[in-house]
Amino acid sequence: MSIMTDSNHTPSCYANTSTPYRYSPGINKVDYSAAFSTLGLISNLIAFIVLIRSFNQTKSHSRSFFLIFLGGLVITDFMGLLVTGSFVISFYVTRVDWTKSDPGCHFCNFMGMSMVFYGLSPLLLGATMATQRFIGINHPFASSSKMTKTRTISMMLMVWFVAGSISLLPLAGFGSYHIQTPGSWCFLNMTSKTSDWGFALLFSLVGLISIATSILLNTVSVVTLFKVYCGAERRQRNRDYEAEMMLQLILIMTIATVCWCPLLVFIAQTAFARTGFEVKYLLLCIRFATWNQILDPWVYILFRRSVLRRVNPHADWSRTSIISSSSSIRDNVHRFTRCTLGPNLRSDVPEDPEKLNVMPSSPITPSSPSPRLIGSEL
Repeated sequence: MSIMTDSNHTPSCYANTSTPYRYSPGINKVDYSAAFSTLGLISNLIAFIVLIRSFNQTKSHSRSFFLIFLGGLVITDFMGLLVTGSFVISFYVTRVDWTKSDPGCHFCNFMGMSMVFYGLSPLLLGATMATQRFIGINHPFASSSKMTKTRTISMMLMVWFVAGSISLLPLAGFGSYHIQTPGSWCFLNMTSKTSDWGFALLFSLVGLISIATSILLNTVSVVTLFKVYCGAERRQRNRDYEAEMMLQLILIMTIATVCWCPLLVFIAQTAFARTGFEVKYLLLCIRFATWNQILDPWVYILFRRSVLRRVNPHADWSRTSIISSSSSIRDNVHRFTRCTLGPNLRSDVPEDPEKLNVMPSSPITPSSPSPRLIGSEL
């Protein structure tokens, strides 16, 4: 691929465009980058071992599919930290000037593609996991009959393919990558060219849409799961693992939203304004987004029922405990409402002894409630 140059024969990835660049190897210490990368790599390695053990022990098909997605997410975060962290640490150790060592922009293009690929992949995987859980909870029979391990792996590979295709667009002429201050990494090139700001906007919108999809589908899934816990259907389907999976998925979604939204919104605003990046804000948002790769694995490590039981062995983390807690909350609300309204409730609305769980004063023995009523009142 030929590298575009300006009038001074400077490669486009190093040209002094509206994307500011200043070679400054002393802007940061290698200790911070090394500690940051090491912590993330160790965390993801521990999470991967935990996921392998859980996968070998699980007997639930839906949980095994979910663990495959989690494994893909751990691999993505691990490789993202390994690839990008290696370049950043080597820059601070060797103080290499890539504008002189790599005039062909090979480093810059590879680093830029890595940033885009390992940035979009976790967000797209989160949206895919939310979709899979939404179908599994709302349409369990269709999901169990159509979802297989091969199809799950194929979906994960498709997510990587989509993220990889987007990262390769600058090599095809749509957008470009540019070296960023202090010279240790490359990212989107923000110029007035339509292809450059269009590619930046595409990156931002894909990430924001993925986060919005995860929030929407996870919210619907949680509401549905709560209704099933408190409704008559709870005796028919085991929801223990689904509650654990939804808890982990919600935490993953929350971390991704908090860590990535500042960067994605900042890129979208810059693309619409067609101006260059503010270096200090870009660095702050990038470092904030990188925390996603460190915090994600601790969701799988800590928020499991086996760990929660060890933390608080006296608590009951089973489905029955959740149901009884929900029923207790509902009864307390009913009693609080009756005490608050007082005589107005009694004068306007006739009391139903069966609903208020009060024995009637009449000597007539009440008939046994139907099984459906029993299921709805537990």
